[in-house]
Amino acid sequence: MNTRHWIAAAALGAICWSAPALARGSDPAARCAALATLKLRDTTISSATFVPAKPTKTTATGDVPGYRSFCRVVARVQSEPGSDIGVELWLPASDWAGVFHGNGSGGFAGSFALGYSGMVEGLRRGFATATTDAGTAPATPLEGDALIGQPRKWRDWGRLSAHAMTVTGKAITAAFYGRAARRSYYTGCSTGGQMGLIEALYYPQDYDGILVGAPVMNRTWGHAAVLWNYAAANRAPGRLLPEAKLKLLNQSAIAACWRQGHGLAGDRFISDPMACRFDPQVLQCKAGASENCLTDGEVATARAFYSGPTDRDGKPTFFGWLPGSEMPDTFGWSFLQKPINGQPPFGSLFKWVFGANWDWNGFDFDRDMPVVDAQLDPIVNDAMRGTLAPFAQRGGKLIVFHGLADTLVPPGQSVAFFDRHAAQMGGMGKLADSARLFMAPGIMHCGGGTGPDAFNTTLGIPPRPPSDDARHDLFSALIAWTERGEAPDQIVASKFSGEESGRIAMQRPLCPYPQRAVYRGVGSTAALSSFRCEAPLEE
Repeated sequence: MNTRHWIAAAALGAICWSAPALARGSDPAARCAALATLKLRDTTISSATFVPAKPTKTTATGDVPGYRSFCRVVARVQSEPGSDIGVELWLPASDWAGVFHGNGSGGFAGSFALGYSGMVEGLRRGFATATTDAGTAPATPLEGDALIGQPRKWRDWGRLSAHAMTVTGKAITAAFYGRAARRSYYTGCSTGGQMGLIEALYYPQDYDGILVGAPVMNRTWGHAAVLWNYAAANRAPGRLLPEAKLKLLNQSAIAACWRQGHGLAGDRFISDPMACRFDPQVLQCKAGASENCLTDGEVATARAFYSGPTDRDGKPTFFGWLPGSEMPDTFGWSFLQKPINGQPPFGSLFKWVFGANWDWNGFDFDRDMPVVDAQLDPIVNDAMRGTLAPFAQRGGKLIVFHGLADTLVPPGQSVAFFDRHAAQMGGMGKLADSARLFMAPGIMHCGGGTGPDAFNTTLGIPPRPPSDDARHDLFSALIAWTERGEAPDQIVASKFSGEESGRIAMQRPLCPYPQRAVYRGVGSTAALSSFRCEAPLEE
């Protein structure tokens, strides 16, 4: 039985079985327990547990949020040999909003944990909310060696798992409540962003609205870019960039871009790094190595990070990182230089092709990337193909956001995605009726960074926005666009003070691409009113 057939059968089987067994209005704990015996094709309900509500607790350091009572269901979908997709679902015990909310994972996935922050927000809103392990257990987000020799798991990770989660989750939801969801939303970032794009491109009926951040698209070259960085820093002695040099690079890049008109005085980030040109050679030591300059090897490493992979003739083959992204934070340039279990970050993907004994130090990009693409591109790179037209035709809404200081998924890839689909659909104006991209200055991978980072309630990385309304929160903006036709013309991004809890230190507008936030020339650069969204001049 193919994937489409088993999913349809699963949904039908759940609805037919659930109607007499889980009567609406009965005790929610009893209905939850009854889900343990729910029969779905190719699906096993591992557990169905009622979780009592927990009130918000006030402590000396602030409020610890509570949660409403819910039914926690864990299921496994095994439709074909080698496939084992885990699904976790939280079903509000009362006051269900009639909404199904799917969430993605991150990295190589392998567990439910990276979907929990989005699920917490979904549950808070009264949504039935789900996530998936992407079918890659026992892999972990940073380690995929367990997937060597398992092409079906690669396919579940790259294409199928979010759809399986969605249809299975909707079936269990309908069984619990006795009716289908009236609306469906999806949220995710990184690998979860890729999963959301796959839903929009290939399963347009699954969701009414999709919010994704920093979506991985070209899987093979995305991992190659990280390998390129690691190799640049580690193949020869004297090439690693220590934290002090990363801070020097970051400060110099911000200053250079400010002089070019792509930043504002006093900002710790670059407003428009895609328009800025910065060569780290300006920092090259003239009279011996010191903390205030870069050695020849350090300049070469920095240039490799900015350029991204190139062929033997120096022609770019993928995207590099932007000026202003040099921060040594958790997933910054420091992370890209350090081994994980003795190998480059996310290097497991190459072992899928070359075997468990693959040696990163012998990897030749010109010779070996065609081999990688020949084997994996048809399996994991579907976000590079497909069309948004069917999703748009049924009224679906897509919001993508991407931090301009991201160092795990190149921001330029999201811009290229929108340019490509705008060309397919008759121009950016036409695409904007159903899909919008918001580039976030100073924001790292999925969140955090030196820019205004509070604008998405589903992430759990930066602080929550000061308001959950559609003006300040991307998820609320998606819902308003989907249900009331209120397209987001800008989102208010906030930066909270690090010294005074709850005080907003700065607000800037996030503008839909290709617009950008422009300073009006008067007023505080910390004030939202000092900026407007402006389209670039036609060349």
